[in-house]
Order: sequence, then structure tokens, then C-alpha cells
Amino acid sequence: MALGIDDVLVGCWTDDELATGVTVILPPQGSQGVAVVRGGAPGTRELAALGPFASGRECHAVVLCGSSVFGLAAADGVAEWCAETGRGLDLGGAIIPVVAAAVVFDIKGVGHARPGPRAGTDACDAASCEDPDMGPVGVGRGCTVGKHAGRNFSQPGGQGWAVMAHGDLVVGALVAANGFGDVVSADGRVLAGSTAPPDRLRYPYASLEQVAAWGEGRANTTIGCIVTNALLTKPEATRATDLAHHGIARAVRPSHTDVDGDALFMLSTGTVEASADLVAEMAGEAVASAIRSAVDPHRR
Repeated sequence: MALGIDDVLVGCWTDDELATGVTVILPPQGSQGVAVVRGGAPGTRELAALGPFASGRECHAVVLCGSSVFGLAAADGVAEWCAETGRGLDLGGAIIPVVAAAVVFDIKGVGHARPGPRAGTDACDAASCEDPDMGPVGVGRGCTVGKHAGRNFSQPGGQGWAVMAHGDLVVGALVAANGFGDVVSADGRVLAGSTAPPDRLRYPYASLEQVAAWGEGRANTTIGCIVTNALLTKPEATRATDLAHHGIARAVRPSHTDVDGDALFMLSTGTVEASADLVAEMAGEAVASAIRSAVDPHRR
């Protein structure tokens, strides 16, 4: 089953020619959604609705998109697909889906593909309960990592996932690794990162002049979606998601920088009573493992 949870569907749309894509996570009806951003340069949709004190609690889809802010258009297609298939809030006979989204910057230059609504509907049509592919697929297609010495020295990132279980409690995570920093193993070994020589200047965005000279500055971000069968309140789930960002910090160095838009969502089906702290611990481990699997084929 996808990400270890019953009735969770995952689908991908990939543009191999222009190296971008979309991944959608569709939870069972009634699932709760929250989100937490730690990076300084995010691109998101519906974060206010998923806030801990917002009146609504349901989330009907999470969309992880390439193409920066332009990729958010894919979420419009997901919303239409959800409405047509009855996934959403029934408000006076109208089906209103809550579709959250976050983007990575994978734009390579003028003429870069911009995933539109059709990309979102195609990802939904492809969604299944099977384990999703990992590596350069879906949102991971155009991802790169290790850009702290310039994008020219980066290595491919990708999409990865992992599942943790403790008794009946299950926590899964799907993450797109497109960070400014290197992806490292638990013992600190670089799995994928900058290939720049040691004397190469790091943090090229230190001044506006350097950003212009190096041709980039904000082409980064690690985004992902955690799914769990835990029964949590919205504030508890938000706290667990915030702590799950530790998984990014374990696997990406540096992480949560001013030029990363690091964002994590959590979808909870609410069938197993669990401590929020335990969910947070498992989520952090799942996020770190998912990031490492995104760039390391030997972990898949």
C-alpha cells in the first residue's frame, strides 16, 4: 500500500523532456491536514487553511510541484479532479476540495515547461495504492542538491519515500529532495552533493552582486508529505510536523536556509491513538530516510 497507509493513493506526472513534474497524494475522505514551513523562500497553497487554529480540519489532496510558482497551477487540476470524483467538503450540495500544494524551483531557463491543470489531473488519474517510484520522477524529475557552491556543481536529487511502523502506528513520508545543501547519510557521508573543489566560495548569494554573477540564488527547496494513521488534534499534528523537520536537518546539510522553501505537510487518517511525540519521532526518521532514498539508488 502507498506510504504504508490504507486507501492512500499516490500519482505522478513527469515531463522527461523539460525535466519537471508533479506528484499528488490523495488520502481517504475525512483525513486531517496540517503544514509547517521552515525554509525562508517557500511557494505554497492553502497553508492558512491547514493552520492549527483554522476552523476546517480536512485536506483532500497534497500536490508537490516542479516549476516554482508556475507549478501551483497543477493544484487547480487536482481540485477539479477531486470535485468531479466527490472528494471534498459537501457545502450545500457543492463539493469543495481543500487542495494544499508546495513547489520546488527546477526552472532551467526561458521556455521551461510550466505544469498546468492538466498535469494535476493526469497525476490524479495515475494515482494508485502501489508504492510510488523513486528518483527522477514526478516532482523529483528536475530536482538537484548540493548547490551551496553554485548550481553548476550540483548533483541530481529526486523523489523518495520511507515508512516507519511501531505496533499499529504507521508513519510514511514522501519527499522531493531539491535542497541547497548536500544529502548526507546518518554517519555524515555525502550521498549526493556539491562537486566543487574545497577552495570554491560557498553561499554565493551572500550579496546581490554574487547572486547575479552566479546566475541563481533561490533554486532550492525540500518539500514533502507525511501520512499517518495516528489520531491527533490539529495542534498536535502541527507540532509533530514541525518536529519532523528535524528529518530534513539530519539528511540535508545545510538545511532550512534563507534560500530554501522547506515545507512539510501531514495527513492523518485518525484510526490509531498515539502520542504526538512518538509520531514526530517516527516522522523525522521517515523524512530523513525518504530524502536519502531519493538520491541513493542502493537504498531503494
